[in-house]
Parts: sequence; structure tokens; C-alpha cells
Amino acid sequence: MDALVMIGQLMLSLSILIVLHEMGHFVPAKWFGTRVEKFYLFFDPWFSLVKKKIGETEYGIGWLPLGGYVKISGMVDESFDTQILKEEPKPWEFRSKPAWQRLVIMLGGVTMNFLLGFFLYGMVLFWFGEEYLPAESAQYGIHVDSIGYEMGLRNGDKILRVGDQPFEKFNPRMVIKEIILNNARTLTVEREGQVLEIPIEPKYADILSRFENKNIVLFQPRVPFVASQLRKDSPAERAGIQPGDRIIGLDSIPTPFFDQFFDAVRKRKAQPVTVHVVRGQDTLHFNLTTTPEGAIGVYPFGPDYFFEMKRQEYSFAAALPAGVRKGWTFLTDQVKAFGQIIRGNIKASESLGSFISIGQMFGATWDWERFWLMTAFLSLILAFINLLPIPALDGGHVLFLLFEVLTGRKPSDKFLEYATMIGFVIIIALMVYAIGLDISRLF
Repeated sequence: MDALVMIGQLMLSLSILIVLHEMGHFVPAKWFGTRVEKFYLFFDPWFSLVKKKIGETEYGIGWLPLGGYVKISGMVDESFDTQILKEEPKPWEFRSKPAWQRLVIMLGGVTMNFLLGFFLYGMVLFWFGEEYLPAESAQYGIHVDSIGYEMGLRNGDKILRVGDQPFEKFNPRMVIKEIILNNARTLTVEREGQVLEIPIEPKYADILSRFENKNIVLFQPRVPFVASQLRKDSPAERAGIQPGDRIIGLDSIPTPFFDQFFDAVRKRKAQPVTVHVVRGQDTLHFNLTTTPEGAIGVYPFGPDYFFEMKRQEYSFAAALPAGVRKGWTFLTDQVKAFGQIIRGNIKASESLGSFISIGQMFGATWDWERFWLMTAFLSLILAFINLLPIPALDGGHVLFLLFEVLTGRKPSDKFLEYATMIGFVIIIALMVYAIGLDISRLF
């Protein structure tokens, strides 16, 4: 069922993006009097699921969900229908139009994706707002994961700056982004009343960018251990611990914070222990035996129970420019990541993924805020990738058209045919490689 939810979200998101991307080509083509023979969601080799001809255009849905296309008369594209190129150009064909019109047609798809991405980011801010935890509200500091500990962070640290960027919103992903993309080499923290500057070794840019660490959380807000609920028939439930109890110790070890109790109890697997709790005004002591995994069966409250989250609301007028800024930041981050790959600081294989990876990012539950954020993200990614100067992508066609505009020399149809074929092979090879990577990551 979880897989079906992920697949459903992915298919709906891709359908929206593909239709609007192809509409970006379709509208200016029709505007300039260019004939559009087909408009398809998904590819239709050998047969289509649905098709209907309206006017000169056949609209349909293919069976292969790897993209979509508009077939424009007189254009060398991935359909490799070159028979028409043997005839004299017709007035309604793409190749008969001025270079600037062909350029507008080719840029229409990525333009639509850019606009859609910015718009969706803005609408998510308008509809849902933006919830965050002010860093200063995390009064107990942080609870550090293993890689964060290796970097030099310690439980209880309060992060002040990452490189030269102030840490104002409690966001561990911001720290990772600054290290990977902006080469942040220091973390400034407050530790036991003193301000320290922790150097970050360059190797952590590579470690944090690895696919295996894509969901890593370097640290979390440190919180007291208050029981939210108990697992049924767990050692804690049988001993008499109740929801709302604050656990403050294990045997002779004080554990005012959840991470302290967790570290202590996992060393005591299947052992008798005494758990000390505060209930109301009373301090109680419970004797029990831990599970073979070193647990007692208590689920803790999260940070939002202890700290006041803030939510920034946006009016419609404020949400649109904020969405553009959010989308632009995302795009500049992609350019930086691309640069890091070229320089060898990030391995391309660690950043590459197929539809399997994308589907997993949607999550196993249907959450509309996450769905629209993912759709905005994919829209901008689609625009960015399509602008790459690879034949068979929009960016390849744009490159040839810019050459024509600047030099006045039009590449031959035969050259465009061969270039498109090479580009198509490159794209298919990359897709197969990405799918192979994702399959290997599953096992």
C-alpha cells in the first residue's frame, strides 16, 4: 500500500509537469502558425492507451511513463521521423520559421517549468505558511548523531554560525547544504557558556553528499524525556510507568534528557534496571527488565511539545515573490552542486537517481504540502536538466538555434538528425545507469 501511494503521487506529479511542459512548446508553436501533429502524455511506441484527433493534432496518452512530447511538423526530434525532411519545407513547418520563432518555441517548455516551480513554491507558502523552530528557542542545545560527533559537535552545544552564515532557524539541512555547496569550514557553537569555533575537515563535504547519507540528521533539538505513549505490554507498561511521566534517571545515572537515557539503556540489554521518574510532585522508582534490544518501550514527546514553533504566514502578494526567492535559491544550489561535481568534490554517482529515488522522496503517506513542494522541486529540476546543452534535450536545440542566430548559418538537417540520435543514446544510457544505481541501493 505504501508503494502504491508513492507511485500515485509520482505519477500525478509527473503528469502535471509533462503536460504543462509540452504545453509550453505547443502554445507558441500554434501562435506562430506551426503545425503540431501530436500532443502526448507519456510515450506511445507501437500503440497508445487513449487518442483522439482534434483538428490537425492528435491528443493521446501513451503507455510508457518516461516523459511526453509534442510532435511539431518539420522538426528533428526524438521521434526520428526524417521522411518529411526529404521534401521541400512547407510554410507550416518548424524548419520554415525564422530562427527567433524556433527559439521561442524551444524555450517554451523550460520557461513553463520555471514559472510553475516559482508559482508552486509561492502557493505553498500562501496556503500552508512556513513553520520553523527559532534556534534560540532550543534552550537545551542539540543531540548529536554519529557523523556530527565525528565532526566535533557535542550534546548540549548551541549552534551559532555555519561558516559565515548565522544559524537562526533550527535546520540541520542548512548546515549540510553550507558544508557541501558553499564550502563552509567552521561551525561556531556555544558550549558550557563558552563560544568555540570547530573546524570542519573538507572530507565531510564528500561524506555528507553520499547517497547512503541522504536522509542523515546531524543533530536534533535536545529534549527532556517525557513519556508520550507506551508500547503495549512493554516492560515500562508492566512496571507502571504512565504517559506524562518525566524520566530523569536509570539506576545511578542521571538522565534528564532523552539522548542520555537512550545511550544508557541500550547498553543494558535484557538486564534488570531501576527507572526514576517524576510524576506531578512525586519522584517514583520502577524496577523492570529491559528488552533484548536494550529498550523499555516508551515513546518520547518531540521538540514541538517543549518548544514554541513559529509559523510565518504569507499574503498572496507576499507569497509570490517569496516563492520566486525560494525557487531561485534552489536553482543556484543546483548550479553550485553541478560545479562541485565538475570539480570532483561530489561524486556524480552519489547524486544520480531514477524514478525510484524520486518516488521515495514523496513518502508513504499522501501529504499535500509535501506533494506540491516536491512538484515545485521537480519542475525546476526538469527545467534545469532540459537546459543542458545535450542534443535531444531542449538545451541542445537551443544551442544550435543560438549558433544560427549569431552566425546566420543553419546546421544541416542531417547534422541535426545525427546529433539528436547521439543525444538520445546518451540520455537513455544515463537513465539505465540511474535505474541500475537505484536497484543496487535497494539490496
